[in-house]
Amino acid sequence: MGGRSSVVLLHLLLVLVPFAAVDAGHDYGKALSKSILFFEAQRSGYLPRNQRVSWRANSGLMDGKTSGVDLVGGYYDAGDNVKFGLPMAFTITMMSWSISEYGKQMAGSGELGHAMEAVKWGTDYLIKAHPEPNVLYGEVGDGNTDHYCWQRPEDMTTSRQAYWIDSSHPGSDLAGETVAAMASASIVFRHSDPAYSSLLISHAKQLFEFADKYRGKYDSSIRVAQKYYQSFSGYADELLWAAAWLYQATNDNYYLDYLSNNGDALGGTGWAMTEFGWDVKYAGAQVLASKFLLQGKAGHHSSVLERYQQKADYFMCSCLGKGTRNVQRTPGGLLFRQRWNNLQFVTSASFLLTVYSDYLASSGRNVQCASGTVTPSELLSFAKSQVDYILGDNPRATSYMVGYGSTYPQQVHHRASSIVSFKVNPSFVSCRGGYQTWFGRKASDPNLLDGAIVGGPDAYDNFADERDNYEQTEPATYNNAPLLGVLARLSGGNGGLNQLLPVVVPAPEVPVKKEKPNPLPSSAPVSKASPFTVVQTVTTSWDAKGKTYYRYSTIVTNKSSKTAKNINVSISKLYGPIWGLSKAGNGYSFPSWLSSLPAGKSFEFIYIHSASPADIWVSEYTLV
Repeated sequence: MGGRSSVVLLHLLLVLVPFAAVDAGHDYGKALSKSILFFEAQRSGYLPRNQRVSWRANSGLMDGKTSGVDLVGGYYDAGDNVKFGLPMAFTITMMSWSISEYGKQMAGSGELGHAMEAVKWGTDYLIKAHPEPNVLYGEVGDGNTDHYCWQRPEDMTTSRQAYWIDSSHPGSDLAGETVAAMASASIVFRHSDPAYSSLLISHAKQLFEFADKYRGKYDSSIRVAQKYYQSFSGYADELLWAAAWLYQATNDNYYLDYLSNNGDALGGTGWAMTEFGWDVKYAGAQVLASKFLLQGKAGHHSSVLERYQQKADYFMCSCLGKGTRNVQRTPGGLLFRQRWNNLQFVTSASFLLTVYSDYLASSGRNVQCASGTVTPSELLSFAKSQVDYILGDNPRATSYMVGYGSTYPQQVHHRASSIVSFKVNPSFVSCRGGYQTWFGRKASDPNLLDGAIVGGPDAYDNFADERDNYEQTEPATYNNAPLLGVLARLSGGNGGLNQLLPVVVPAPEVPVKKEKPNPLPSSAPVSKASPFTVVQTVTTSWDAKGKTYYRYSTIVTNKSSKTAKNINVSISKLYGPIWGLSKAGNGYSFPSWLSSLPAGKSFEFIYIHSASPADIWVSEYTLV
């Protein structure tokens, strides 16, 4: 197996920041296209008419029938023909997170539709796998019989038995990850298909109640999964992860309360992690909790979410080698955790580094590590270095994405790609005959597994391109899923990021004086009679193409004793993009979700340009 491991809120124009443009050495847009294409090669079930991976055909068409349930569809996890529920759900969660954060960039490269189709192929299956509130099917087929055979999925003669969890045979980790997948996917389809989005939320809420009420590890109920996807971390991390995603998707404070009230008991505020993947979700939950805190959504849970953020910072420092316990790196600079499919951890960590970088940048924050301060741009730069390594910037000058670059793995440990296509030669490939004829063949795969991220090199940057070297040459869906967001970010820059702002923030009692670059922080002109203060502060600056750009944080505070409504903001001398306001006539209005600004509350928006602060004032308002 490849596993084993201990919208857009408001339109933002193109923002010039470090790494916003495509690197001269790599075509991230092309890599993104290929990375999404890989999921089509992993499809099980009836393939659609728009199937682009033409060497695949229908397979697994009787899945679930002997159990009286339709389990046709979904994804094969790696180079085999088993459908494992835990890594499949994690794959869908990470694809959805990638889209919810960087969907605009994907749309810019023409890949958003394909990415959404990839998510829906998975969620359609998960909906089928949840036929009753307290029943969830978590596996079809089993690794033992499957690994005895080397067959195309179209030829499978192995067991397709279905395995499930229920109230008598719980699996809170499997159910929790499925909650995360459905909740995160509901965000993806919120605007394009509201009914489908609502259906996903309904399933997610039922499964969360099931996961929390009937607690237990899924591999104690589905024992055939133990050898392949054992839940070493238990289920506590998935319960927090699930609650975080349900809060993200619904804004229902019940789930924020759960995340906060159970942070200590379930380890979210206690576990300082150096890995993130299909088994261990703590770092992901900690990053989401940090997002809620930075958004100003913490409320009376601020102190708990701050402890979550401390652990998120710990993860980032460890990846950058600036913490108290750092992730090992190869001589070539690649994060290294284990010899078996190490790249799964590299892509997952790279995603967290990327999205956390943008969360921090949008709120003007840095990370304080044991060996010093780390800026958001440093996090993004390191994530970029890991992606560049995967795409070929490594001691072997080998791309570990199949089909990308001039040198990439040719003998991938993957049944379907290593055997002649069913469409080319439909002659039956027997269970053991596949080993004799195709597995040991010392030649390139007859079918290109375009976009697949294989297991990758060892601790010394060595890699053996051999089909039987499954530790290094087997791909997996959860290797690719986190990479979608990182590639979209590197390809499209941060124009239109769906990150943090706009948010309502507490009114500052005294404006914090920051280091004063040129131009200086300033207050915009406001009438003496105005009930508003407008404070602008330069939070960061950088040089690009011979110009110095400044990021201005602008905080509008209602200093009256009444609630303000119908607020219109006028801006002059603005020469760059603005984030957090909606264009309205000759001025700007607050976003539609913020209908009023209560007494004593503040609202923040940002803009970027290479000039002194713009002139900003509240020109219209109503006090009620």
